[in-house]
Amino acid sequence: MPRNLVDAASRQGRTAWLSTVPATVKHLTEKWSLTVGAPFQPGGRTAWVAPARSIGRGDVVLKVGWRHMEADHEAAGLREWNGDGAVRLIAAEEFDDSVALLLERCLSGDVLASRPQEEQDGVIAGLLPRLWRSPVPGHCFRPLRDMCAAWADEFERNAVDVGTPLDSGLAREGIALFRALPGTAERNVLLCTDLHAGNVLAAQREPWLVIDPKPYVGDPTFDVLQHLLNGEELLLSDPFGRVRRMAALAELDEERLRLWLFARCVQESPHWPALAEVARRIAPE
Repeated sequence: MPRNLVDAASRQGRTAWLSTVPATVKHLTEKWSLTVGAPFQPGGRTAWVAPARSIGRGDVVLKVGWRHMEADHEAAGLREWNGDGAVRLIAAEEFDDSVALLLERCLSGDVLASRPQEEQDGVIAGLLPRLWRSPVPGHCFRPLRDMCAAWADEFERNAVDVGTPLDSGLAREGIALFRALPGTAERNVLLCTDLHAGNVLAAQREPWLVIDPKPYVGDPTFDVLQHLLNGEELLLSDPFGRVRRMAALAELDEERLRLWLFARCVQESPHWPALAEVARRIAPE
């Protein structure tokens, strides 16, 4: 279950963006000489994505995304990876409220989430180290601490407006850790931050390729979290086992991954109550 990127304050802007998509697609169809098919279903909340055919480029994908904080620099991340474990970026154009990407088409395009959990774990753990690299000097990517601080601020607002299923002491401990962990990383690398089995597609150039990254620079341990959270049933049944398995596969420190998972579960708990139980079970003693 991905994060809810569209809060109440943002829905009006998203609605306005949706009204501009047809004109943007028409412009890009002409500029990039595309024949565009029906958009993929189910449609995303923050992007319009469709298969297309390009003169001279063959099968491609056109993505028109709503500009929001977490998705900034998707194009820059794809350029940095240059097809190494992720889809290739062919072209990009920015508008006032949209970012348009012309992307490599993954065929067959089957989603990794349709495969057994053991295979999902192995594929995710194999892809992540390929994405973790030191970006070039003068890069545009924001530090992970900025995103964590924004999410922590959001948690504190939600704790007042919505409430949290956690007791106040545990909530304070978790959100303080969420703010602090980015500053204690032994290394900082380019991160995907939203890598889960729904964002990995079967392809011909490689068996599996990453789509829809939200690049930041920071602690690689953070990058395993969304995959763990999206396997909610397994996480609830055996959180320590899931941490142990993914830490071993991705060659990460198990204790640090557990701390990150605890902090992230606290941060998500106002709108994802099941994670409060995970936070209670794995909280530091």
